[in-house]
Amino acid sequence: MTPHAEAETASSNWGLWSNGSYESPSSSRELFTVNSPNVVYRDDEVLSKYTYRTTTVTKDASTGQYIATPTETRYDFRVDRRIPKVGVMLVGWGGNNGTTVTAGLLANRRGLVWDTREGPRAANYYGSLVMGSTMKLGIDAEHRDVNIPLHNVLPMVHPNDLMVGGWDISNMNLAEAMDRAAVLQPTLKMQLKKEMAQMVPLPSIYYPDFIASNQSGRANHVLPGDRACMAHVDQIRKDIRSDFKSANNLDKVVVLWTANTERYADIVAGINDTADNLLEAITQGHKEIAPSTIFAVASILEKTPFINGSPQNTFVPGAIDLAQKHGVFIGGDDFKSGQTKMKSALVEFLINAGIKLVSIASYNHLGNNDGRNLSEQKQFRSKEISKSNVVDDMVEANTILYKEGEHPDHTVVIKYMPAVGDDKRALDEYYAEIFLGGHQTISIFNVCEDSLLASPLIIDLVLITEMMTRIQWRSSSSNDLESTIPYESFHSVLSILSYMLKAPLTPPGTPVVNALGKQRAALINIFRACVGLEPESDLALEHRLF
Repeated sequence: MTPHAEAETASSNWGLWSNGSYESPSSSRELFTVNSPNVVYRDDEVLSKYTYRTTTVTKDASTGQYIATPTETRYDFRVDRRIPKVGVMLVGWGGNNGTTVTAGLLANRRGLVWDTREGPRAANYYGSLVMGSTMKLGIDAEHRDVNIPLHNVLPMVHPNDLMVGGWDISNMNLAEAMDRAAVLQPTLKMQLKKEMAQMVPLPSIYYPDFIASNQSGRANHVLPGDRACMAHVDQIRKDIRSDFKSANNLDKVVVLWTANTERYADIVAGINDTADNLLEAITQGHKEIAPSTIFAVASILEKTPFINGSPQNTFVPGAIDLAQKHGVFIGGDDFKSGQTKMKSALVEFLINAGIKLVSIASYNHLGNNDGRNLSEQKQFRSKEISKSNVVDDMVEANTILYKEGEHPDHTVVIKYMPAVGDDKRALDEYYAEIFLGGHQTISIFNVCEDSLLASPLIIDLVLITEMMTRIQWRSSSSNDLESTIPYESFHSVLSILSYMLKAPLTPPGTPVVNALGKQRAALINIFRACVGLEPESDLALEHRLF
């Protein structure tokens, strides 16, 4: 993204940044280099050799004994150091999340400060894993940890540089939509209003059967047609290719769904079970093709990554098949922002501590448009599924506490309460069995400013997805980084995004990991592997042996 001096008078639909004196943070030098014969730096790329060490386990059928065998696999990684000009297109740009993330990018770009009842506040990226957290790089001469910002591990796009656009079924400009959302402080909104008023979403698609009937009043900005058709796919492709990417001279675009939760789509043999069947079903206007799947298909055909931030099953088998055939990244589902993130962390902690959870009761009430949409049963069911499965892998991992087929009771309730607006109230009770038949009850009351937690996740998803488009790998059997063996991209289903998502999408046939610590460690250690560094280790033998 480059500054646009004409932004003050531009009539474009897109977020044009007007601060002509701005210097991109992405132009700063790299914070560290790796001193290793296994790492080579070139002007446009970093090449590294990495040994992946793990342990394979088999079971002796006669004795029932496990046999653990350490294994090693050699990989080469190649990282493109050239930072591209990137745009993000949001489906539901005029909603709470879309207006909040756009306002946040503008505020950070301009370094805004505004008054609140608690005193002045300045723009920041708190809540973003990429921009707000650090990782251990190593230890210094005194054996103390050296920590660096996560966004400095690889040459990542800075969010201040993102160009923003998108679609919405409402024709409000983003200044009006920001007022409707009622998320931000009035003193901040006043500083953003002029720029936000110039931003108007493109018309979106609206299939009434997939979202709550109470959303019909917002649907005044839609493409003709109330069910799937190839004309909708073609129009969205044009929007991505011509009206956004080319018009703003971008190198790459990421499309992200942050619109209303849809009902679950039925998986129908011969309709949405393969890529070819899905495309034919769209051509025939089949009623079981969701709007989010249309956006996913259009993005995939445009070689543009697509991320689903809502809980519906956008990625039916045919959509996953299509992404794999075209080698395009997809990721989902449902932003993991407040209550579910707490649940992932607490359940992981309790089970790892040997405490047996026997029930989890989660109650929510919220008053934003997401809550209004979820007040209808079909849409709520999508959210209930994404919230209910987040403990499964942690329970299955502990066969001491839970016998085969045993599982904690787990219920989720969501109610629409307009009075609380975007400040979602989440009440959770964790009931556990402890030593000698005793019990422990943990109750948490969590007030989550919903869009202010979700918006940094949108930023993380875009930045990490884009970074993954510049990382390639190959199997290695030699020490020659100049080998002519071709490199490959990661699997089209980006499971590395799991930390930000309630119901992580994984490649077909692979396990789902919901444990928050494992998700974060996987992301960080993949990034470390790309520059030839071993996984983070807390062995600290230099402290413990001498």
